[in-house]
Amino acid sequence: MRTDINKINEHTPHTGLTEGMQVFAAGTSKYFKTGEWRNNTPVYLEDNCKQCLLCAPVCPDSSIPVKDQKRGAFDLDHCKGCGICAKVCPFGAIKMKEGVE
Repeated sequence: MRTDINKINEHTPHTGLTEGMQVFAAGTSKYFKTGEWRNNTPVYLEDNCKQCLLCAPVCPDSSIPVKDQKRGAFDLDHCKGCGICAKVCPFGAIKMKEGVE
């Protein structure tokens, strides 16, 4: 029995999935809180931010929302704590903190 792609969540048994499901139904990771995999957490220091937006396009998880050309707080439900954003920030507006918040 195959599970409808829109009803898949972290409680779906593996027997309800078909092989290669992600291939024909991309974008399903937004339904999972993959941020739970994180060992380190980014901390946004808004006072240091100059809104250069260099951090947003390098985030492999699209966890830095941008609206009206301004970045918002991290989407920690999906951020995996890789730290790329902190490395590219020239203003020290992102620091990595050990542990999960």
